[in-house]
Amino acid sequence: MGDRIFVAGHRGMVGSAIVRRLQAGAPTTLLTRTHAELDLCSQDAVNRFFAAERPTQVYLAAAKVGGIHANDTYPAQFIYQNLMIQANVIEAAFRNGVKKLLFLGSSCIYPRLAAQPMQESALLTGVLEPTNEPYAIAKIAGIKLCESYNRQYGATHGVDYRSVMPTNLYGPGDSYHPENSHVIPALIRRFHEAKAARAASVAIWGTGTPRREFLHVDDMAAACVHTMNLDLAIHAANTSPMQSHLNVGSGVDVTIGELAATVARVVGYEGRIDFDTSKPDGAPRKLMDSTRLNNLGWHATIALEPGLADAYRDFLQNSQRDIVQ
Repeated sequence: MGDRIFVAGHRGMVGSAIVRRLQAGAPTTLLTRTHAELDLCSQDAVNRFFAAERPTQVYLAAAKVGGIHANDTYPAQFIYQNLMIQANVIEAAFRNGVKKLLFLGSSCIYPRLAAQPMQESALLTGVLEPTNEPYAIAKIAGIKLCESYNRQYGATHGVDYRSVMPTNLYGPGDSYHPENSHVIPALIRRFHEAKAARAASVAIWGTGTPRREFLHVDDMAAACVHTMNLDLAIHAANTSPMQSHLNVGSGVDVTIGELAATVARVVGYEGRIDFDTSKPDGAPRKLMDSTRLNNLGWHATIALEPGLADAYRDFLQNSQRDIVQ
């Protein structure tokens, strides 16, 4: 009997990329559920799903996500929903004999002023970025849930729950909501609409000076499957019981101003780019140190500009997709 793999959040950007990656590999049984079919915030519903379907592996890509505006506007939703999703899925996985689980976190788990590039050891060494602290706290809790189950049940039950921390992701399947999306889809939409309206200028939040790293979601999916399939001894040799997460990034960062200029070029907008300095910048720099995962055989393959062109094609095809608030 082959693996029965549950991809939680399969209609999201990362989850759908993981599904594509798995479908391109060895034959497996993929288990997926929409939010209407399975509310991951409901402990009872999650328990019944696991008991009925008996997955052998879980990719926990389901999450409440959004950009600075969304995180700042809906902090209670971001911390509550993410905590509930993680706790319910991880506990149900353990109770139903799942040995292998991969939890997807975020680079926002690291302190706002962490040394750059950020290493896994920076976790819990300083104050978080205030604008997304509730989301970050939830993601840190997810890492610690996985580590705690490993510590308590690894030897006795064969539990092997792993965590990956991606940098800023973009690509097919993204949300293009005008207010609640992340920076790349927000810029794609804004420049596209400005181009259509022949607008003379486009205003961007902040000073344009913060530096950010971006990773195409197909590279992230490849990293997830690679990490899930690492030999237990090899994974253990490159992590520690209380610092088991692995960073996933491209290794290259750009300023928000440089990013905006590149998106404008990809979209074909030729007007002026202004910066609204009354709006928050967020952390000054967020570059991941992905040396550990690189040494384990994974490397990013999609450069930023062709990746943005791929994202823009997705926007043109799917800009009206439903947005879950």
